[in-house]
This record gives sequence, structure tokens and C-alpha cells, in this order.
Amino acid sequence: MKAVLVNADRTLTVGEIEKPSLDKINNILVKVNYSGLCGSDIPRVFDKGAHFYPIVLGHEFSGVIEAVDNNVTKFKAGDKVCCVPLKPCFDCPECNKGLYSLCKNYNFIGSRRQGGNAEYVAMPEATVYKLPDYVNLKQGAFFEPITVSLHAMLLCGGCQDKNIIILGVGTIGLLALQAAKAMGAKKVIAIDLNDERLTLAKELGADIVINSGKNTPEDIYNLLAEDRFDQLILETAGVPQTVKLALKIAGPRAQISLIGTLHKDLELTHAEFGQILRKELEIKGSWMNYSGPYPGKEWDLAAEFFGNGQIEIEPLIQHCGNINSYSDEVVSLNGKPMNGKILLSFEEK
Repeated sequence: MKAVLVNADRTLTVGEIEKPSLDKINNILVKVNYSGLCGSDIPRVFDKGAHFYPIVLGHEFSGVIEAVDNNVTKFKAGDKVCCVPLKPCFDCPECNKGLYSLCKNYNFIGSRRQGGNAEYVAMPEATVYKLPDYVNLKQGAFFEPITVSLHAMLLCGGCQDKNIIILGVGTIGLLALQAAKAMGAKKVIAIDLNDERLTLAKELGADIVINSGKNTPEDIYNLLAEDRFDQLILETAGVPQTVKLALKIAGPRAQISLIGTLHKDLELTHAEFGQILRKELEIKGSWMNYSGPYPGKEWDLAAEFFGNGQIEIEPLIQHCGNINSYSDEVVSLNGKPMNGKILLSFEEK
């Protein structure tokens, strides 16, 4: 079968690998339709960040079940599904408390084993989520990224009647924006350096957009004067500057949810740290997108919002193409962030 192989020398190869077969553990064979590039995949391609090479990445994918082992009870051939990439051990203290995102003995599709950038994937039943009839396969490839933001929101008690401030409106941020609206946010404010992203955020429902490159933190704090209470700030960019910005623009007793993964050290001055105390801020980390009962409410909410037409994905897509054009698009990044989602489509010839 065809697959995109990432090599240790930062190159991608479109090659033939053996089609996986079923066993008692990897008991569902999925024919992949769409597979998305995640921001976390970029260092795996360009910075030797993968566990091994060559590797087939892809943990944001959807497809149709081709075959199941006779020990499978919840799925059948022909079901539309998406990948739930984390496979917890289900036996550690964290798992026993339903804290599946925090399992230390997990496996992960598209990182620690073959992912969805191939025509077929053999998967454990626990890592498969059945898509409702009203959700299409392209939408299914966005379940994993949208549940990342949903997990953070649920950890903070949801969005109902809150002023949601999103720092960084890349794919995760734009999905978070739409999800926040669907979850009853009072107001959604998008903050970014990129005017094109902010224009798109406005089109997708942001009530206020602010360019942080054209406004000082003090300016932004003043612009949010009418919305200083009941704030939930979602940091999705994963850079030290936006974490610091969150502290500076936060209102009294604001919630700050840290979603983005930092790849550089964060250093706070005593004055910046003092903002946490003086404003009585609540800072919460958010890791992955799973809860009990596994895989969690996040995934059912994603299905609900797509079913209600509350999430648009087409404006978020930078490129959707076949295995060759997808590989070319990834290589062209040269380690830089995506401007939008890059999708591999096995429907494209």
C-alpha cells in the first residue's frame, strides 16, 4: 500500500509498505480517506522529533472500516470512523480515575506507531470513534484537533456566559472560536499578529478581533475594559510571548487555559508573576483531549456541533491533495508553521 514516509534526513518519501493485517489487539482495519498534518508533526519531520525513522505520521484521520476481527462488537465493515489516537493502558492510577490524557503508559497512533498517512491502518477497537451519519469524512479528520480545545474548555467549566479570549487563531484557535460560540459564550475575542487570520476569525463569528502587533498589552487591556470579568483566556499559540500577554491582559479572577506547547523557555519577571497573585488568576494546563468515559465528552460534543452546522472547516484548509501534492506541501513548510490545515486525501487522484 502507498504511504508517506518521514526520514531522519528531513525528507519525505512516497513509497510502498506492507498492508497491515488484523490481530486480537489491532482488530480493526481502516481504509483512510483524509489525514491532517498537526502542528506537533512539524518538529517530527524537520527537527528529529519522532520516536523512530522512517515513520508514517498522521493522528488526525478519518476513513471507512474495511474489516474487523471476530472479537470486535461495536463496529462493522462499512462504518465511517475517525481516529482516537491515544491508547491508554486503562490500568494505571490515572486511568482508574478517568484521567486518560495523563496516562503514562500509553501508545499513540501516528507517533509511537504507524499513523494515517497511509492507505490503511490497523487499530485497536478503543482507538476508533464511529462518526454519525450526518458527519462527513472530511469533518471526521477535524475531530482530533477540535477536541483539543474542547478538553481545555471543559476543564475550565465550559464557556456559558463567559468572555472567551483566544490568543492565536491558527487551526486550533479557529476551531476553539467556533466551539466557544456553540457552547454559549457571551462574547468571543480573537487576538493574533496576522490580519488575514483575524479577518477569518471575524467571518467565523468573533465579536472582537485585535492585532497584538499593533497594540500594546496596555492597549488591549483597555480595549477589553467592558469585558474584564468572567474571562476565559485560551492560549493556543504555544510561545512565551502569548503566555505573558495572557497575564497582562487578564481581568480580575480570569481563567487562563494553556493549550499551546512551548518549545522555548518561559521566563517571568517578578512583576509578571505578580499579576497572577494580584489579579487572583486561575491558570490551568490542558493536555490532549480525553476524559471518562473514554474517549470523553469532548468527542461527542464535536459530533454534536458538526451535526448542528456550528463548525466550518473549509476556510481552515490551506491544502487538500493527493499523496504527492500533500508531501510537496509539507516539504515546502521547511519547518515553519502552517497557515492552515494541510490535508492528505486518498480520494484525490
